[in-house]
Amino acid sequence: MRPNRTRKQPWRGVLAGLGLAASTAACADLLQAIGSGDREQLQTLLHAGVAVDQRDARGNTALLLATARNDIDAARQLIEAGADVNAKNAIHDSPYLLAGAEGRLEILELTLAHGADLKSTNRYGGTALIPACERGHVAVVARLLKAGVDPDHINNLGWTGLLEAILLSDGGPDHQAIVTLLIDAGAKVDLADRNGVTPLQHARERGQQAIVERLLAAGAH
Repeated sequence: MRPNRTRKQPWRGVLAGLGLAASTAACADLLQAIGSGDREQLQTLLHAGVAVDQRDARGNTALLLATARNDIDAARQLIEAGADVNAKNAIHDSPYLLAGAEGRLEILELTLAHGADLKSTNRYGGTALIPACERGHVAVVARLLKAGVDPDHINNLGWTGLLEAILLSDGGPDHQAIVTLLIDAGAKVDLADRNGVTPLQHARERGQQAIVERLLAAGAH
C-alpha cells in the first residue's frame, strides 16, 4: 500500500522560542515575515542583504515557506534575491519539487527559470512530475514535460507518473488529460509496476474506460 502523503504541511508557520543566536536574528525575521505575509518587512530584509537560504529547525528556507503558502510575490522576491530553488528540507522537499506536487504553477515557472534541477527527487524517489500526475495538476504536468522531465522515471514504489495517474485517481477528466499528455510526451505505455502489472491492466481493473481507450490507441498491451 502506498504510504500516506499527508496534506498538512509540517512547515506551515514559523516555530517560535528556538533560542536563536543574535547572528541568526535576521534569518528568524525573514522566516517570520514569510509566515505572517509581512511584505514591508520582507522587502526591508532583502534590501538589507539578509542571507536568503538560512533554514528553520526543519530545514525549510524562506522560499520553501513561501511556496507552501503559494505566496507568489514573496517567492518571486526571494528568487530574485538569489534564493536556491533546489534547497531541500528535512523531508526532501525543495521549492521546485513542492511547487510541482502542490500545483503551484506560477512558482513552478519561477523555479524553472532559475535553475530547477529536473532530475531532483522527493522522499519517495519521485520527480516533480510524478505527484503532479497523481494529483491531477494538468497544467503543471504539461509544463514539466515541456521542460524535459523524464516521463518514465520510476520512484521508490516502482511507479511512473502514468501508473500514479491511474492507480491513485478515479480516472476522471483531469487524469485522462494527464495520460494523454504523457503518451504524447513519449511515455512507455507498457512500463509495468514491480508486480508486472501494466498501466492498461490497472486501468481495466479500475473501470477507467476512457484511459483504457487512450492506452490502446497508443499501442498498449
